[in-house]
Amino acid sequence: MQIDKAIILSSFILISAIYLFGITEVDLSVQDLFYNFTTHQWILPWSQEPYKFIFYDGIKKLLILFAIVLLVMLVSFRRKSFLDGYKKGLLVVVLSAIFVPALSSGLKKYTNMPCPRDEVRYGGVYPRTAVWETYTQEFTLTHKRTKCWPAGHASGGFALMSLFFLFHKKRNRYIALSGAVIIGWAMGGYKMIIGDHFLSHTVITMIFAWLIILIIVRGVYGKTFP
Repeated sequence: MQIDKAIILSSFILISAIYLFGITEVDLSVQDLFYNFTTHQWILPWSQEPYKFIFYDGIKKLLILFAIVLLVMLVSFRRKSFLDGYKKGLLVVVLSAIFVPALSSGLKKYTNMPCPRDEVRYGGVYPRTAVWETYTQEFTLTHKRTKCWPAGHASGGFALMSLFFLFHKKRNRYIALSGAVIIGWAMGGYKMIIGDHFLSHTVITMIFAWLIILIIVRGVYGKTFP
């Protein structure tokens, strides 16, 4: 894999996705499926169990524990021969587990994009907007900044896509990648159903996570991944 080419391609896909979601109403068409306009309620309340534990609290703690275990393994067994072929891969996974959620959550502080539940269409007060647009000065003076783009929660699941670079066999790489995508979408899908995120938030977070992972791989492996 030529890492530089993959980074350029992923960057192009990310920019294209941001633009296309910004000029279309795909988000609204999908989000409407999860909202009852008669009762003005989401089809799944955010606090309802066991869904909250499974798709939010529980999975978040499990991912943190997984990252800690890998870090301890990398540090404690770094001189053991059985890790010789996996040290760089483990480093990529650990760094991805740190930087993908951190950068995704950090970016949310500056984008000022509302959650679905915050938009006027779904009972909120924020007008529909694209990430490159700004609110009027009058609106910003009376309303606090929102932090819903990209999807910070799902980024933890998508960080697992870095497992692709841990395994040696092609089959195992794609099994790991598929599993990570499923986990990321399970986490992101839950947040969509409870009104916390649009489809675009999850799609863009997935692409953004992959881009960050590729940049980490570039730093660890160089221009080419074997």
